[in-house]
Amino acid sequence: MADIIHRIGIKSPAAQVYKALSTIKGLSNWWTEEVEGDEKIGGKIKFTFRSDNGEVKGSMAMEVQELSPGKVVRWTCVDGPEEWIGTSVTFDLSQQDDQTIIIFGHRNWREAVEFMAHCSMKWAVFLLSLREYVEQGKGRPSPHDLKIDNWN
Repeated sequence: MADIIHRIGIKSPAAQVYKALSTIKGLSNWWTEEVEGDEKIGGKIKFTFRSDNGEVKGSMAMEVQELSPGKVVRWTCVDGPEEWIGTSVTFDLSQQDDQTIIIFGHRNWREAVEFMAHCSMKWAVFLLSLREYVEQGKGRPSPHDLKIDNWN
């Protein structure tokens, strides 16, 4: 098994960061504009990613596994790219000095493949979008995200 792990600090209280990670409205302001579903534990959230011209580039569904306000958001991927199905996505939050530190994980990939490298870089891009959203009020969700290669 292989894991993607990132660490980022956001100058905001953990409660505000948690809201951006755990609500449909919050998620649509930093990851992708097209988010729908049930944000409660056991619910499924669908994320759709489009190109600038509206073509669907990918979609996935996450089942909400854990919500601990100000501390943890955890999902399991139940639909989407084959490599993602069964993986877990975690956001662990802690308050350190004037920042909320996020330890992000996209864990349990069956193997480290080229697509995993692409996703790792895109997660970093979207975590920076999350920071912009929380700190400045405007993120860069898909399709307005930074494009990194020929896959998006």
